[in-house]
Amino acid sequence: MEYDTERAGGLEPLASLPKGRKRVMPGFITTKTGKLESLDWIRAKYDEASKYVDIDQLGVAPQCGFASTEHGNEITEDDQKRKLELVVKTAEAIWGES
Repeated sequence: MEYDTERAGGLEPLASLPKGRKRVMPGFITTKTGKLESLDWIRAKYDEASKYVDIDQLGVAPQCGFASTEHGNEITEDDQKRKLELVVKTAEAIWGES
């Protein structure tokens, strides 16, 4: 799912996810630009999402992988590394270290 811009809409549709083992990866971390999201902003988005779905049914991943670089999005390899490091930091902050 892509929730990296206002255009994506609200998180209300997450309430439609059946309880159980199904999971959703809300794409709060964009792959369209190299600008790094703040961990505080991402945590706030997960807090908002957890109003609609159990936090344990959510995961973290950059939206769209990094395939969008093939079509002209300007994001460098270093930007991609920083984004992936943010994915790990986010997972640790929300679900704890493994």
